[in-house]
Amino acid sequence: MSGEVSLEDILKIIERYEVVELEDVRIKGDVEIELGTVIAPIIQAFQQQQQQLQEREEAAPELVEASFEVGKADWNGEIEEVTIGATAADGGTRERTVTIGGEKALPFYNFDHPMPHPPVISVDCFDMPISLAKAVREHYQDVMEDPGEWAKKNVHEFGADMVTIHLISTDPTIKDTPAREAAKTVEEVLQAVKVPIVIGGSGNPDKDPEVLEAAAEVAAGERCLIASANLNMDYERIAKAAMANGHVILSWTQLDINAQKTLNRYLFKLGVPRKDIVIDPTTAALGYGLDYAFTNIERMRISALKGDTDLAFPISCGITNAWGAREAWMKGSPIKEDSDWGPAVKRGPLYEIITGLTLGIAGGDMFMMMHPEAGAAVKRITGMLFGTDTDTEAGAKNIDIDIEDWVKWKE
Repeated sequence: MSGEVSLEDILKIIERYEVVELEDVRIKGDVEIELGTVIAPIIQAFQQQQQQLQEREEAAPELVEASFEVGKADWNGEIEEVTIGATAADGGTRERTVTIGGEKALPFYNFDHPMPHPPVISVDCFDMPISLAKAVREHYQDVMEDPGEWAKKNVHEFGADMVTIHLISTDPTIKDTPAREAAKTVEEVLQAVKVPIVIGGSGNPDKDPEVLEAAAEVAAGERCLIASANLNMDYERIAKAAMANGHVILSWTQLDINAQKTLNRYLFKLGVPRKDIVIDPTTAALGYGLDYAFTNIERMRISALKGDTDLAFPISCGITNAWGAREAWMKGSPIKEDSDWGPAVKRGPLYEIITGLTLGIAGGDMFMMMHPEAGAAVKRITGMLFGTDTDTEAGAKNIDIDIEDWVKWKE
C-alpha cells in the first residue's frame, strides 16, 4: 500500500479482516502525528486539576495574620545595687570593682527590663592546706601553703572576678589561729591581688566575730564583703566592724525567708546602709537539696520585685557546697549493685556548674566557687545569657544582642 495512510485507516483494516495478531509486519514511510489528538487529553486533565485546586482554596477558611508578643510583668520593686571593692579614687587599692544587683525584672528576662550587671564569680582560697577533692587539688597543689599565691592563681590564671579567703585555721577545733594573725593573711591576699575580695571566717559562732572584726580593720577602705553576719552569732559586732571600716556585709540565713527578713531588719536598725548589704539564703547544692535552695531564692527575688524591700538585695550563692554531695567527689558508688557513676574528675565540676546555673536562673547575682573550670563555665554561660562576649582575646565585652530575635517570627 502506498500513499498517505492514517492510523485510523490501519485500525479499520485490522477490524475489517478480523486480524487477531500481527507478526513480522513493517510499515515503511514517514510518520506524521497530529499533536492535537495527543495533547488534548493532557490539557483537559490539567484543567480539571486546576479547577479542583481552586475549589479547595475557595472552600478553605481565611488565614488571619498573627503576631508574637512576649509576656511582660509590671514589677514595682527594684534590687539594691551593691559595689564591692574600692579603687584609689575611692580610698582603696583595688584595680577594679564589681557591681551586682540593680535588677528590675527576673534574671536574664530582658523583655521586662535588661539586667544591669552580669553575675560574678568569686573563687575560693584558704589560709591553710585543706583536704580537697582530687579534681580540685590538682589545680592548687603548688600553692596551698601560700594564700597569696593561691589567690594570684585564681585571678591571673583562672580569671576570677573576685577571691574569697576563708580563715578556717582560726577554728578552735583546727588550729585556733589568733584573730590578729589571721588578719595578716588578709593583708597578704590584698597585696597579692587587686580584685575585690570576700573575707570569710571558719564558721565558728564564738570565734568568727573576733576574727572578722580584726580582718575588717586591716582591710579598711577596701570595701570587702565580710562573710558573714547571721542570727547564730554576734551579728551586731560583725556589722559594726564592717560599717566602721567601709565594707559590705553578707547577711546569711539558712533556707528561711522569714529569718532573712528578720536579720535584714536587725541590720537596718544598726544603721547598715542598704547599699552595703548582700544576702546569702544558703545554697543547698545539687545532690544536697538544690530544689530547696532554688525555690527559696526564687521566692525571695519575686517578693522583692513585687515590692518587699526587706528582701530587695543582691543574692550570693555558695556554689562550693556542691562538693558536700558524695557523688561529686567519691571515686564510685559504695553500693556494689549501683551503676557506674562515671569519672569523678568530671562529676565534681559538673555538680558545681549545674548548681551555679540553676541558682543563677533563680536570682543569684554572685557565685562563690571552688573548681576553676567550673567557675569559668558558669561565667561564660551566664555571660552569654546576659549578652556578654567572653570568648574574645581581649576579654569580656558587651555585644549587641536583640534577645527578642531568638523567639519572635516576622514574615
